[in-house]
Amino acid sequence: MTTLTAPAKLTVGLRITGRRPDGYHLIDAEMVSLDLHDSLEVSEGSGVEVLDADSGRRLEIEGTNLVSGALALCRREARVVITKRIPPGAGLGGGSSDAAAILRWASFDDVEASSRIGADVAFCLVGGRARVTGIGEIVEPLPFKEAVYTLATPSFGCSTPGVYAEWDRQGGPVGDNGNDLEPAALAMVPGLAEVRDELARATGQTPRLAGSGSTWFVSGEYPGPGRVVARTIRPH
Repeated sequence: MTTLTAPAKLTVGLRITGRRPDGYHLIDAEMVSLDLHDSLEVSEGSGVEVLDADSGRRLEIEGTNLVSGALALCRREARVVITKRIPPGAGLGGGSSDAAAILRWASFDDVEASSRIGADVAFCLVGGRARVTGIGEIVEPLPFKEAVYTLATPSFGCSTPGVYAEWDRQGGPVGDNGNDLEPAALAMVPGLAEVRDELARATGQTPRLAGSGSTWFVSGEYPGPGRVVARTIRPH
């Protein structure tokens, strides 16, 4: 059995620069890897199982499809048990990072091909700190910077396709806090505002939305109920 680590991805800035004829949006983003991570146990056999890190109970989440896609891409077969610490649907790239961990295990390093599984898989395969453009398949490593962030993730997630569709419906607004998707996410999931405001009161900062949500974050260390303090890590 082999144990793998799949770090969370934090999108610290996101601009949408266009839209391709096939409907995919073009982005210009900065992403970093965090020490918050899932663990994967890979052994002989087949199938993917996901367990909650706190309760140990089995979860049914979309990320299993990404891991299966990674196994298919690298033409390997294995049984994979994922222990989830990265909240599903939080905009932290948990499923993508799980898939990238499998690709690294298989010594698969074709970044552009990895993006066919999911747009964030390419960055998660590279890790560290990077500028990410195209639809996510172009990853340009940036110098590593030590940083600490406080994350607040609600009990509900955000649909990435839904948030992008709302951004289109709104006419492509520019977010005034470094994330163009923030106005769309707030319109689609009004409950996000309460989570944002609570984090703002606790920290005295203006929280930023992580990607398409649902996680809000601020710079610095502010431990407390419902919050996770995470630090940037170097590339894999």
